[in-house]
Amino acid sequence: MDKGMSVSLWCEEVEDEQSQDHSQAEAQAPGHATGSPQLRAAWDPTVSGHRVIQRLLHVEERYMPSMLYVALIQRDPEHREELAKWALEVCCECGCDEAVFPLSVSLMDRFLSATLSLPVSPYCLAAGCILIASKLTECDNVSADTLCAAAEYSFQPSNLREMERVILATLRWDTAAVTPQDFLPHFLASVEDRGDGDRSESERELLSTLRRHSDTLAAMCACDSRFLGAPPSLVAAASLNCALRGLSNKGPTQLAVTGEALAELCQTDLAVLQCYSEMIEYALRQRLRSGLQQGPMEKDEEVENERPGTPTDMREIDF
Repeated sequence: MDKGMSVSLWCEEVEDEQSQDHSQAEAQAPGHATGSPQLRAAWDPTVSGHRVIQRLLHVEERYMPSMLYVALIQRDPEHREELAKWALEVCCECGCDEAVFPLSVSLMDRFLSATLSLPVSPYCLAAGCILIASKLTECDNVSADTLCAAAEYSFQPSNLREMERVILATLRWDTAAVTPQDFLPHFLASVEDRGDGDRSESERELLSTLRRHSDTLAAMCACDSRFLGAPPSLVAAASLNCALRGLSNKGPTQLAVTGEALAELCQTDLAVLQCYSEMIEYALRQRLRSGLQQGPMEKDEEVENERPGTPTDMREIDF
């Protein structure tokens, strides 16, 4: 090779001028966190399908917490749910990618499953899991200082970095766990009709809304210890099934066919899928009812009898 040749591996990919001007305007806005804009690849249908789902199903068992841990947590779920809700709040406030929160909760459950004891600072553990998950899934990860500030400096950055090393050592650096959010795009692409180019704007908007609502329901399940022992594929299928019930314009027959397809995709019995779908709907009603308790009491009966839908945003659920 010619020594005079300049070789650079630096990525010089840039956005167009309009996107750059918009990003600069947002960065200059009051209260906006400064940072470089993230470029994401579009959804590639060639990396979806039955083969990918089968691979995820095969791998997900490796990242399940032990049954002893599940039994202990479900007997006394308060502390674990408190940490999961705090992690969700931090991820939302920091604007993390949707994959960060479920992965951080999975890391936390696996660590506690291996140790069966809370550390001296449980919030430092939750923050360490968020830090690792953010590094795995985001280009611009959450900083240690930001996580310390979110915990009101109950621990220092040095403590957080030490906790990060402890988590990695305990999990033997096997941190890329399978979560329900990994299954959702593949399930959604499989149950919906193919041919993206022929879809109308309203159909594409419906698919986007279904994905967003399914993510919301799956995040709700991550905070609820009743779903702790369920495989991620089952949680994803049940969340998508609930979102289809609440948003899709399909009739009962079509919804039944979709339910059978989802049960086949996650390799479970249809009755089990329906049971978990009803559990999610019940948990959703509980969350929404707890948020409406501050309003007029006469609305409670109406909410109870109404068929549950799915909220537009996680902020509409009182976690």
